[in-house]
Amino acid sequence: KAVVSTQSGHYGRGAKSKDELLKQLEDLKTELSTLQVQKVTGGATNKLSKIKDVRKSIARCHTVLRSNQRDNLRKFYQKKKYIPLDLRPKLTRALRRALTTHEAARKTKRQQKKEAHFSQRVFAIKA
Repeated sequence: KAVVSTQSGHYGRGAKSKDELLKQLEDLKTELSTLQVQKVTGGATNKLSKIKDVRKSIARCHTVLRSNQRDNLRKFYQKKKYIPLDLRPKLTRALRRALTTHEAARKTKRQQKKEAHFSQRVFAIKA
């Protein structure tokens, strides 16, 4: 049974530090620029097919950097009262505007008095 490893295995969260990812990103960008120059000057076809792979690798680096940044922001805002809009759950517009369970459970003074004085009566049923 052969183990198949995907190319994104190198980029997994926590696999590389931010500095390593930024260095790799810089290397990939320089490689891309050299490949693009070769394309203009009429380089080998095998080099031209590599442009797509390098662009995808750059995108992967950006994705990992962004997700790590968002994870750190989530940890930072975890105990805060307000969370930035882009970190809040998307849901639907109606669900975002709905009352929270705490707000929905609240009762007015009048309602509380009414329930205290006129509680639900319990009847014994003759069998």
